[in-house]
Formats: sequence, C-alpha cells, structure tokens
Amino acid sequence: MRVSFLLFDGFSNMVLSCLLEPLRAVRDRGQADLGWQIQTAGDTPVRSSSGLLVTPDPPYSGSIDVLIVVAGYGHRAHAEGTTRRQISDLTRRSLQIIGADTGPWILASAGLLDGQAATLHWSLLPEFAEAFPQVQVMPMGHVTTGRVWTCGGASDAFALMLALITQRFGKAEAFVASSMFMHDHQSPRGDVPDDLLRVARAGSMRLRKVIDLMVETVDNPASLSSLAEKGGMSVSKLDRLFRADTGMSPGAFSRMLRLARAQDLVSGTTLSLNDIALRCGYCDAAALSKSFRRAYGHPIGRVRHRRTGNPSCDLK
Repeated sequence: MRVSFLLFDGFSNMVLSCLLEPLRAVRDRGQADLGWQIQTAGDTPVRSSSGLLVTPDPPYSGSIDVLIVVAGYGHRAHAEGTTRRQISDLTRRSLQIIGADTGPWILASAGLLDGQAATLHWSLLPEFAEAFPQVQVMPMGHVTTGRVWTCGGASDAFALMLALITQRFGKAEAFVASSMFMHDHQSPRGDVPDDLLRVARAGSMRLRKVIDLMVETVDNPASLSSLAEKGGMSVSKLDRLFRADTGMSPGAFSRMLRLARAQDLVSGTTLSLNDIALRCGYCDAAALSKSFRRAYGHPIGRVRHRRTGNPSCDLK
C-alpha cells in the first residue's frame, strides 16, 4: 500500500505520529509492500506547531493508495494559497484521501467534501459548517465513509487509522497496532519485550488473565484447555472471546506473541536462530522459520537485515 503524507506549516507532531506510527507497526509485522512518503506544501521544508522542521522526500509521480493531508495552524491561508494545483494533482492520483486536524478545511476548499459527511478539529466545527454549507458537518471524532475520510485531533486520528488498518489489513493487525500506546508497569515476565507486553494487554479484562499466562509461558506454550481452565471458561467460550476481541483464535494469538518475540530477538540480539526458536516455544530453527514464513510471507532473516540496514520507507 502506497501512502503519501502532505504536511502544511503548523501541523501537529502528535497528529502525524498517531497517523504514521500505526502504519509502522503494521509494516514491522511483515507488510513489506507498505510504504510511505512525506510530501509538503510547495515541496519545501515546513515547520510543525512545535517548531520541528520537516524536509520532504523526493517528489513521487505515481499512483497513491492513500493520501493523508495534515494541517494545523494557518489552515485558512493554506486553503487560499498557491498549493491548489499540487493538491489537485495529488488527489487526482489518490484512490483514498484522509484529512486530519484542519486538513479537512483544505479539502473542503478544494471541493472534495461537497455533499459528503465530514469533521475536523472540534474547535472549528461551527466555523467549518458556516464556511462550507455544502458539507454535512458531523460533530464526531472521525468520519470514515466514502472516498474522503476526515478526523479531528490526535486521538481521533489514531482511531481513524485503526479503522483504515482494519479495512486494509484486517482486525488482527489493527488490534496489534492499537497496543503501541498502551502501558503497564507490571511485568509478569522480565525477559518479554515491553512492546510485546503492550500487545498482550490490549484485550478486554475478561481475557487479561489468559493473555498474561500466554506471555508467561511463551517459551513453553500452555494448552488451550489449560488456558481456558485458568480463565474460568470453556475452550469454546475462550475461542469466542478471542475472536471477538482480537480477530484471532487463541492459537493464532499465541502464535502471534511467540513470533513477535522472535522478531524482537532477531532484530535486537545476536542470538542464533536456534536459540531464539527455543526461547519462543519452537523445537528448532527450522520450525520457527516455517511458522514465520507462513505468517509473514518472507524469511525471518529479513527482519535482522531490515533493522541493521537502511530503514528508509520512501516509495520507489
């Protein structure tokens, strides 16, 4: 999936992070065809609302799956500025468009929201409705209907991006991506990576005990019957709850935890693949490699190469 971010002076770092980091989480879990490019208004460096200077990537002239327009302060001037031709060109080449924070104001000025439901930062809703009577202004955090999606501030941007990931990659990927902003100081096992623990604890409280047990036994996975017994439910009930909360069966979720830990060890240590396999509940390196390739479609060795090589995600 090809994603282009179009940033305007005064954009929010927080909004950009909430849009970009979930995509990074999905890419790091094996979506090798997912990449993004940073573009800016006028193709010149822009500053965020906190003064961070961002230089654009080289121009990209191909088709775009998702164009994400992020603006903050100065949106009125941006909407009337000299970038209309750039916006017209980018939107024409984009299958889907997202406006975040005050980005919807710029999209509305370009006529891209006429006759559609839309929202933007909550503080501008009344003025937005008055300025663009042809837009059906919705007092909600995000609107995900039609070709153009819109959202308000950081938390709304994060929720919208999870909706996009669910649509494009499935509920399980959205579940994992949502875990990155969760935090828990209590660790049932000190050698399990923090990111993995946050993934494990993103489910409902009904599954917390079961998921914690999965984390504690990642090197020697407990049986489903044992997990169900510890959770005080039947195996069929356990399966229904996992599928409802995570989009995965208990077995698939356990496998995801083990492979997530394997990725962390491959990228962050010099342990042999056989040692990593044993620490992740696999009998040997061959079993781990087979499971990883089946899940992600590429060899686990590529993870170590990617983390030690050039991390650039520019669209080629």
